[in-house]
Amino acid sequence: MSNNLLIVFSGPSGVGKGTLVKELLKEGGYALSVSCTTRGMREGEKDGESYFFISKDEFIKEIEEGGFLEYSNHFGNYYGTPRKFVENQLAEKDVILEIEVDGALQVKKSYPEALLIMILPPDTEELKRRLKGRGTESDEKIESRLLRTDYELSKKDLYNYAVVNGDLAECVQKLKEIIGFEKTRKIKD
Repeated sequence: MSNNLLIVFSGPSGVGKGTLVKELLKEGGYALSVSCTTRGMREGEKDGESYFFISKDEFIKEIEEGGFLEYSNHFGNYYGTPRKFVENQLAEKDVILEIEVDGALQVKKSYPEALLIMILPPDTEELKRRLKGRGTESDEKIESRLLRTDYELSKKDLYNYAVVNGDLAECVQKLKEIIGFEKTRKIKD
């Protein structure tokens, strides 16, 4: 049995999940699961790298065929993790999923050994500043995302770990320590 981990990162919009994942990927040894979505492509995103951008009809067909490990409708768009990609990659290396809370809990049901890590903001004001700094969404959309934050943070006790992303380097180091510890523990089990 492989000691490769299915590592799931969640947290409120703007908390820095994407930046943390990019830093971990620089280390090597990870496969990043690319999710499918029905939302429009943002500036700088690439199909097949950022997401697989598909139509609602295509997404629903995949649901019916059991093609997702998890999926959800979030802010009016569907998001889902392609099952085959994750299963194939786990045979070779650790797989990182960057998904919202409800999806992470669906994954935990399918893969109880999945490592769930909640990324927390230092505080709400910093989260708001980060969301505005992205410059990708209206003030109304930002407020909608901030309202969801309380719900997401209420689920942190269902995760294996919760890590505050205040200082990027410190947070990355803490994540590497957690992953290393869990890999060692999995070998012993």
